[in-house]
Amino acid sequence: MSTALYRLGRWCAAHAWPVLAIWLVVLAVAGALAGTIGRPLTSQISIPGTEFERVIDQLGTEIPAAAGGSGRIVLESDSGSFTDAQQKAVAEAIDAWTSLPHVEGATDPFETQEQIDASADQLAASEKQLEQGRAQLEQARSQLADARAQVEQAEEALAQLQAAAPQDPRIPTLRAQVAEGKAQIEQGQTQITENEAELDAGQQQYEDGLALQQASASTRLVSEDGRYAVVQIQFDDNAQSIAAEDRERIPETGDPILEAAGITPAYSVEITQELEFIGPGEVIGLAVALLVLVFVLGSLVAAGLPLLVALLGVGVGLGGAMAFTSLVELNSTTPALALMLGLAVGIDYALFIVNRHRANILHGMPLRRSVARAVATAGSAVTFAGSTVVIALAALVLSGIPILAEMGVVAAATVAVAVLVAVTVSPAVLRLMGTRVISRRGWRRAGYSTPGDASSRQGAQDRPEEHGGWYVAGVTRHHWLTIVGVVALLGVLAVPVLSMRLGLPDGGSEPTGSSAYAAYTEVADEFGPGMNGPVVAVAELPEQDEARSDAQVLSEQARIATALADVDGVVSVVPFGVSDDTNTLAFQVVPSTGPADEQTPDTIDGIRSAAEDLEQEDGTQIGLTGQTVANIEISDRLGNALPTYLVVVVGLSLVILTVVFRSLVVPLVATGGFLLSVAAAFGATVAVHQWGWLGDYLGVTQPGPLLSFMPIILIGVLFGLAMDYQMFLVSGMHESRAHGEDARSAVRSGFVHGVRVVTAAAVIMTSVFLGFAFSHLVMVRPIGFGLAVGVLIDAFVVRMTLTPALMHLLGERAWWIPRWLDRLLPDLDVEGLRLLDHLEAEDAAERAEDERAEAAAGGRPA
Repeated sequence: MSTALYRLGRWCAAHAWPVLAIWLVVLAVAGALAGTIGRPLTSQISIPGTEFERVIDQLGTEIPAAAGGSGRIVLESDSGSFTDAQQKAVAEAIDAWTSLPHVEGATDPFETQEQIDASADQLAASEKQLEQGRAQLEQARSQLADARAQVEQAEEALAQLQAAAPQDPRIPTLRAQVAEGKAQIEQGQTQITENEAELDAGQQQYEDGLALQQASASTRLVSEDGRYAVVQIQFDDNAQSIAAEDRERIPETGDPILEAAGITPAYSVEITQELEFIGPGEVIGLAVALLVLVFVLGSLVAAGLPLLVALLGVGVGLGGAMAFTSLVELNSTTPALALMLGLAVGIDYALFIVNRHRANILHGMPLRRSVARAVATAGSAVTFAGSTVVIALAALVLSGIPILAEMGVVAAATVAVAVLVAVTVSPAVLRLMGTRVISRRGWRRAGYSTPGDASSRQGAQDRPEEHGGWYVAGVTRHHWLTIVGVVALLGVLAVPVLSMRLGLPDGGSEPTGSSAYAAYTEVADEFGPGMNGPVVAVAELPEQDEARSDAQVLSEQARIATALADVDGVVSVVPFGVSDDTNTLAFQVVPSTGPADEQTPDTIDGIRSAAEDLEQEDGTQIGLTGQTVANIEISDRLGNALPTYLVVVVGLSLVILTVVFRSLVVPLVATGGFLLSVAAAFGATVAVHQWGWLGDYLGVTQPGPLLSFMPIILIGVLFGLAMDYQMFLVSGMHESRAHGEDARSAVRSGFVHGVRVVTAAAVIMTSVFLGFAFSHLVMVRPIGFGLAVGVLIDAFVVRMTLTPALMHLLGERAWWIPRWLDRLLPDLDVEGLRLLDHLEAEDAAERAEDERAEAAAGGRPA
């Protein structure tokens, strides 16, 4: 590997301008494709095979009008309660909203609330009518009984008359009267039966209506004090799939009308969500990274190179990703993750090469050879480390979850581009920069009177203690204390993991002061927290040859609503859709708790249990969908994928490190340290984002479950980064041991050799990740925070503290490997030892040739 990279670095340095031109063309093409064929990002998360996906598809087929997304607009009156003029302004705003693209309709909260309030009066009137009808029916029955008695008396009199005087002329008249009486009784009985059926039907409708009214009794669109009202906007598609500019028209259209009437609107996250993946936090992170580079490299010119390389790599990677949106939809978190990783590793990888090149030329190596050797040695480690990151991210495909596969592939491609740019653009720019890669002060401190002129060097000022010698000496001298202390510290940090819950962000996670946060909190305070995450229940009734009547549909709705409303944790059930064939009914089920509350999953389980009971009764099948259900299902699926992915990553770690370091013990030390880092990073993230510790300082407005896919992303990324630091520190130890030092001395010399650049790399990477921890994208924040904490812990606590202590304790045993396995493993020569031996042999041959030439020229035998 190192020989091939040496040749690559030498060629790029010799053809610096063509290399830069090629990459600039690639960047321009990627940008042009992204701008011309790229499509908008989405925040929608889709996982085929889940119940919520199946039910929403069913809803789209059977009741299309109810299948689109929705958003809420919370209105606050400055008058204490809405005046007639303000209600008219709301109606005007609703008319304006319904004329916008992708808006199917909007509910007038005042008309709807009036209908809800009137339903109780209508039910009371119906009950009174039923009571009157029952009384009239009883009166008719009594009259019919009297008529029946009279007919019976007439029949008895007729019989007596016929017996006494068969020829009596009154007999025909009496017979006619009896026949007429019986006909009237039969007619009356028929009328009573019909009236009784009508009353029974009316009674059933009344009971069904009462059941629905009781099931939805707590539903309100205007608050009790009349100060707040909620407008529900219905879209023709999922809200996350609608372009941001179309959603932005809603506040742009409504604000002038409402604010002029003294109404303050707050728009839910479905309407206001931004999908841009670059914000001020990310820019601040880059600025901090630049300051660290200037401090470490001592030159603004040199500091600009790693940043240039990172931006070029990210530009090409993200340009390609955005162009890829012409084929598939990309979640807004995907390019944000790729940007975060691309910047972090791009800066670090270029820094490693620049640092090695600076060391080379300070030791008097010619410029081009120094560049080539830097690419061969540091570039080998960069290529290996980058490959581990790419493999770990690409392995997310194994989860079987589309959004994770999408994130992994895009981020892996961006990291791969970052590696390629680092080993090609870095040598080209270093060649053009020449001696300016080190400041004049740096040259003077190294003993050079003329930058780059080895003959002007008067002597070097070596101060190894500045590179961490004192620190590693203390760590290794007290290795047992260090090991126990680090493990105890990380164990304590990992304790919060025991209470970790997974979910997806909602409006409560938005920044305080934002419209989405205001809408979320006002709905929760005035209308109940469950209104922020209602569940959609879709009932599939047993099929019938003919469509059900309105009364039959009402009875089915009442039966199902009553069963669902009886579930603990459900506050209201409202039917809102019926299919054309009346076989499919849709309901809105509002829990008593919010979408991120830990009690909400229990409520969903209760609804599913009630649905199973209904299916057993008559075959009615009920499926659930909605954001709350989706959050729970996505979290469960991701949680189930986590153990498998962790096993894959740990196994990968053991195999790769065994091949690189030719040891069975070093991989176990590295992997154990990685697991400690991950556990501690999880624990810190739980403490901040779920428990709310330091939330005021870290922008956590409402603590809640961790982002569902944060753990699996964190494991993949931290694995790759942990291997970076393991490579750059332990490979130095390996190299020192290979040059004859004993194992314990090699720990110190290897640490001193690599700690400065690893420290800078870790600080830079942490700065970049912390910038994303304050991102405007809610889903990116916990990932950025977890990665920042994970990098700090892994670099400074595990790799720079625990690993040297363990390596010193183990001594030669750390490098043990069975001979048969050593023979089987390929020799990657990551440190470039064989290359250096080859170059030294070439140098010796050249010197011998020069000496022979000089001897021949002087007439002396060589």
